[in-house]
Amino acid sequence: MSESRLREQICLFARSMFERGLTHGSSGNISAVLDDGGLLMTPTDASLGFLDPARLARFDAQGRFVDGDKPTKEAPLHKALYESRIGSGAVVHLHSTHAVAISMLPGLDPASVLPPLTPYYVMRVGDTALIPYHRPGDPAVADAIRGLAGRYASILLANHGPVVAGTSLTAAVNAIEELEETARLHLLLRHLDPRVLSADQVADLGRTFGTPSPSDARDPHQH
Repeated sequence: MSESRLREQICLFARSMFERGLTHGSSGNISAVLDDGGLLMTPTDASLGFLDPARLARFDAQGRFVDGDKPTKEAPLHKALYESRIGSGAVVHLHSTHAVAISMLPGLDPASVLPPLTPYYVMRVGDTALIPYHRPGDPAVADAIRGLAGRYASILLANHGPVVAGTSLTAAVNAIEELEETARLHLLLRHLDPRVLSADQVADLGRTFGTPSPSDARDPHQH
């Protein structure tokens, strides 16, 4: 995909998510990999509803900032996911309400925050890991992501929000939206003992669709 088209797509997806209330104010950030190995990233303190394609931050293939507005302070967590989740083409981070609410609940399993409520959660997201709270922009967030060693495409930052990597921008956006919808369903059904997908059903989805899961872990140093 050309750089100009990717810039436009980032802004279109960003505006769509903003207008549907998936993130608010100047929260949330998006990055995507260019054909030359460089990276486009949304700027710091920028509303996802009003981005200018020409002002997106650009990094070269060595990770050096080369052009555009100053990148989001969450750039290290994006880069940590690209380093550890080899083959990722985009990363999306939101402050979506229901996912943030889930991250504040007691007794969460940090290896699997949400149950397999629907096939599309399993197919598009897999398991979601939980990382303890760190202030936004803290390098410790990136270190915690690297500590997961590429086992998760979907990560929930406690009291902060979700971050998801995908093979493409479309895949990353679809996955983070599915994560938010699953978080909403989980809150709606939390005290109602809902029926979840069985281990056999989850395994069948994995065999059929090759869903992301911790078992897909790859050595982050192998390219």
